[in-house]
Amino acid sequence: MSTENPYAEYLGGQEPLKVLPATARKIETILEELGAERVDRSPAPGKWSAREIVCHLADCELVFGFRLRQTLSEDNHVVQPFDQGKWAAQYDCYDTRDALSTFHTARNWNLALIRSQTPEAFAKPLTHPERGAMTFRTIVETMGGHDINHLRQLEGIVKQFAPEHSALSANG
Repeated sequence: MSTENPYAEYLGGQEPLKVLPATARKIETILEELGAERVDRSPAPGKWSAREIVCHLADCELVFGFRLRQTLSEDNHVVQPFDQGKWAAQYDCYDTRDALSTFHTARNWNLALIRSQTPEAFAKPLTHPERGAMTFRTIVETMGGHDINHLRQLEGIVKQFAPEHSALSANG
């Protein structure tokens, strides 16, 4: 496991290529359980709603895809960091279903690329200005850990807001 992956703790020992293909369906299931009327409810002041998390995941999938492709096509690529909070300021214009569809489509596209790579490609180096030296594999591992982190956040929102969970909590 790469130490440059800030989401390594979420991935644990899981293989990212088992995590990545399952994420979109898990999000869909979580959103169904949460219900459309609750996707915009923030679990706490300053925390993202389920819709905002899905929008963030769609944005990040586009960013990860660009980073993967830049890493493969350039020697010693230096990635461009982004401020997720500033990107999130635009999320009011996005629908949850469109965000999920964008995530799912971009994920499938990225998985086709990832699965087609040789072991040498997975070792190709790049640099993140804030995280230092990493490899193509590090990006893939980061994607998996990032998924798990946000799936847990979505599951927490369901526990807080979904009707069947609320009834269970009230009955203690």
